[in-house]
Amino acid sequence: MSNSFVIKRCESCKALVLAIHDCNCGDCGINCCGENMKELKPNSVDAAFEKHVPTYEISDSKIRVKVNHVMDEDHYIEWIACVTDSSQDIRYFNPHEEAYCEFDFKEGAKLYAYCNKHSLWESKVK
Repeated sequence: MSNSFVIKRCESCKALVLAIHDCNCGDCGINCCGENMKELKPNSVDAAFEKHVPTYEISDSKIRVKVNHVMDEDHYIEWIACVTDSSQDIRYFNPHEEAYCEFDFKEGAKLYAYCNKHSLWESKVK
């Protein structure tokens, strides 16, 4: 089975769930606050692309990832993930920390960043 990266969010309380193996029957789903959680689609929110999409450089077999974003108490990057067909590696951040981390280089990886106000963003490692 190929690794998928499905993030769902409750529209009421903003809880996030990583679906390890998502349901595909179409008529059910993960519920929170009495409603089905919505799957987040990367890069689909009307917000500044350059302030949300993870940028990276490859050096010494590492992917060095940064998101050029404010890290205020009420608006910040909560986490950055590196996802391949066989692995998921997530780094979490707090307000006032730099949204920067390193992952082992894996060809074909996708990088995700989650902004607490502007949702999910993605870039592909080339």
